Amino acid sequence: MNKIKIITDSTSDLNYLYDELDIKVLPLSVIFGDKAYLDGVDIKTQDIYDKVKETGILPKTAAIVPSVIIEEFKKWYDEGYDVIFTGISSKMSSTYQSAVLAAKEVDESGERIFVVDSGNLSSGIGLLLCKAAMDRDKGLSAKEIVANMEYNVKRVKAQFAIETMEYLHKGGRCSGVARIFGSLLKIKPIIFVRDGSMTVGKKPLGKMTTALNAMLKMLEEDKEKNNVDPEFIFVTDSIAEESRAYLVPKVKELFPNSKVYSTIAGGVIASHCGPGTIGILYICKDEVHL
Repeated sequence: MNKIKIITDSTSDLNYLYDELDIKVLPLSVIFGDKAYLDGVDIKTQDIYDKVKETGILPKTAAIVPSVIIEEFKKWYDEGYDVIFTGISSKMSSTYQSAVLAAKEVDESGERIFVVDSGNLSSGIGLLLCKAAMDRDKGLSAKEIVANMEYNVKRVKAQFAIETMEYLHKGGRCSGVARIFGSLLKIKPIIFVRDGSMTVGKKPLGKMTTALNAMLKMLEEDKEKNNVDPEFIFVTDSIAEESRAYLVPKVKELFPNSKVYSTIAGGVIASHCGPGTIGILYICKDEVHL
């Protein structure tokens, strides 16, 4: 059986875990004016928010072009590896389609390079990668790993509490944000990632802790129903120190025997969700729907 290389894009927000899990990361781009920066390479999350404060301009983002992915796929393919790629949802970026085109270019047989649509973003993708890395280390074949990933795609539960709606509103990437932006500034919406897209799931009023407690309640209810895969649970934020300090210990208290990881959202995710955003992400035993 061939060796296996797992590749992702920079939206998967696994931070320090990439090296630990032996996962290759390809960066998307963050664009300010006429200058493009490679996410996580040339620019970090705090840099982005500093530039927004300085210029008053929100950044744009760009997908990975097929030629970059082709080069990476070919490198591992020629070394005898089977390749598995997953990144940001196909409904949110053309990166997925670039990977599909690259896979066909390098592996005409379709037997050694596999592209999985995560249907998610941030550490929602990261959860799939953690599971895939474990399967790889157990000796599963690429096809077996992919089958498990595709099974888990429908079971990833991702939700984020938003501190400011300006970024999502101007980015136009989240259904329902425009309807609540402006007149209801006291709302701290909880964004659900379901079926590959973002939508406003809950609209708690008041302080950020109200939204954090609402997410904790969702997690607790899933735990009571024995509907949480306790192997990996993520708390991911875009520079939300106070919320992180509040949320992480409470999640660990609910799951004292689980691996609860705290990670920082990368530049692309941060560009769309804005500062102060924080989420809880985990895999359910049942399929996740709205």
